[in-house]
Amino acid sequence: MIMRTEDDVILVDSSDREVGVGKKSTVHRLGLLHRAFSVFLFDGQGRLLTQRRALDKYHSGGRWANSCCGHPRPGELTHPAAVRRVREELGVSAILTEAGAFIYRAEVGASLIEHEMDHVFVGKLRGEPAPDPREICSLAWVSIDELQADLQQRPTRYAAWVAGALLVALSVPTGALPSS
Repeated sequence: MIMRTEDDVILVDSSDREVGVGKKSTVHRLGLLHRAFSVFLFDGQGRLLTQRRALDKYHSGGRWANSCCGHPRPGELTHPAAVRRVREELGVSAILTEAGAFIYRAEVGASLIEHEMDHVFVGKLRGEPAPDPREICSLAWVSIDELQADLQQRPTRYAAWVAGALLVALSVPTGALPSS
């Protein structure tokens, strides 16, 4: 598996204070704590858009995940970064609300470690997704109940952050989601 880009990511402490910048590949190899985000997009029926990560992603390829995820660039605020990645990965726009953040650490294969301060955003999908095939190999709409049951029955189908990020996403009442 190869890294597509050598993007820099923002290193943080456990209080989410910036402490430096590092190359994404190095940060993931060393398991350094860095800032990230996970986006959960819903339709008008309350279903969640999930994505299956492209098979050749440098980690967690072929695993199911939330609608979109990524890292803010140095100097970029997290909310605008999440909006940018929704547009890049899914080809749509979204109005997002931050639900909260959590820290997780997980080995994700290929001797890589995700150790992230993951900011979780929720929103309603605006438009028809046009996924970038370099990022996503398929999409599926699921109910929260279906996702929670599948996460319990088959956790290895999912990227390491999905279960924790979902708990944070569910802290935002559906009625509080931004209108499309």
